[in-house]
Amino acid sequence: MRVVWISQPCQATQRKTTEADVHFVGLGLGLGLGLGLGLGLGLGLGLGLGLTLGLGRTSSIALIKSWAGLPLGRAGPRSLWQTELPHMVNTLTVARAPLAAFTAMGVIWGTFAAVLPDLKTMLAVDEATLGLMLLFTPLAAVTAMLLAPRFGASMGRMALPLATLAMGVSIALPGQTANLVLFPVAMMLCGAATGLTDVLMNARVAQMENTRSVPLMNLCHAVYSFGYAAAAIGTGALRGAGWGPGWVMGTMALLAIGFALMTWEHDGQIDGLRKPSGPGVAGLGMIPILGGLMVMIAFMTENAAEAWSALHIEKTLGGTPGEGAMGPAALALTMGFARLAGQGLASRVNPFRLLTGGALLAACGALGAAAAITPAMAYAGFIVMGLGASVLAPTAFSLVGSLARPEARARAVARATLLGYFGYFFGPPMLGFIAGSFGLRMAFVFAALMLLSVLALTPALKRYARR
Repeated sequence: MRVVWISQPCQATQRKTTEADVHFVGLGLGLGLGLGLGLGLGLGLGLGLGLTLGLGRTSSIALIKSWAGLPLGRAGPRSLWQTELPHMVNTLTVARAPLAAFTAMGVIWGTFAAVLPDLKTMLAVDEATLGLMLLFTPLAAVTAMLLAPRFGASMGRMALPLATLAMGVSIALPGQTANLVLFPVAMMLCGAATGLTDVLMNARVAQMENTRSVPLMNLCHAVYSFGYAAAAIGTGALRGAGWGPGWVMGTMALLAIGFALMTWEHDGQIDGLRKPSGPGVAGLGMIPILGGLMVMIAFMTENAAEAWSALHIEKTLGGTPGEGAMGPAALALTMGFARLAGQGLASRVNPFRLLTGGALLAACGALGAAAAITPAMAYAGFIVMGLGASVLAPTAFSLVGSLARPEARARAVARATLLGYFGYFFGPPMLGFIAGSFGLRMAFVFAALMLLSVLALTPALKRYARR
């Protein structure tokens, strides 16, 4: 992460408190309370007050602006209130619908990852059998993704709200049955709704980025990570209080439904989903395929690590349910904050270098998690893995959207999403088979090897981008 620190002249330790200082302390507390609502009051207040008291006024504003990708310039508290803060608020307002959809998806899968040990106990199966039962989820997701462009074109501005609402309702179902036949059916419904939502929300973000010239992909993927982390932490607390998977998943479903209701837009039509007909219509080419393969690898390792990290900490390392829930939470929190930094990095760093550097760092983290002998060491590995993996999928999606022809942009992003979610859904079952045969440590070694293959795909995408 590149953070620009702005030095300031030394001042006396004792000085009079000014109105500007009061304003800035209020800003720090406001940021802290805002994050606290989503991620826990203690974490949010710690960040807000830490920025205010630890870094100093000017450096703190520079850090915030660097994360947001704003020009640094003269960063006084009044100018932050009058210009930069309204700019941030405007960005959040413009992207409200996709941000809500990404958050809902994070809540759903953060809950699932943290409650997975209890689901395994409820079903009375081993890792390999559980992986086989989860294999039905991607089959439904892929089918829904193939139908997503047609669904989006026919439903218009209601497409994203309906898909997100179905996703929120579906997560309540798996916790309600221990039947070995009905559980895969419930997971298939979750997969189908998630696949449909993901195609539509990524296509909507790509359209908004290019038509409104507002970078949003890293921000949207960041709120997914924050929603995931908050849900994982909340699920761990509920498990620790003795809640069963049915109550936990039903409660989180209500939260996801609340976010789904925020996805309606008056101008939410996603253009370019319907394939044009007639002679002379060009294909999508290799750009969405290469970009989609990188998204596939990113999602395969990210989701597999999130899904199996709790089991790795609890079963391999002997951690408690609370410690197990902190595994996916640590990974998701790191990815969330790193993606906020990526909001600024995307305009300063070559995207192809960002892909290679992120893949190398994530592979090192996966190997660290595999070699861990304590939960704390596993957390460190997941944090490093999250730092590197955080930029892979958003950068690849943005490249596909920017390199595709405007009339084919939505379909190009849809194809990249389809390829990517082969990894998102097939990753956990694949690592489940590896874990059942060779142990969970080898599953994370396999994730590291997959991440290193991005080093070969990036130059290929760069060559096609020059054509």
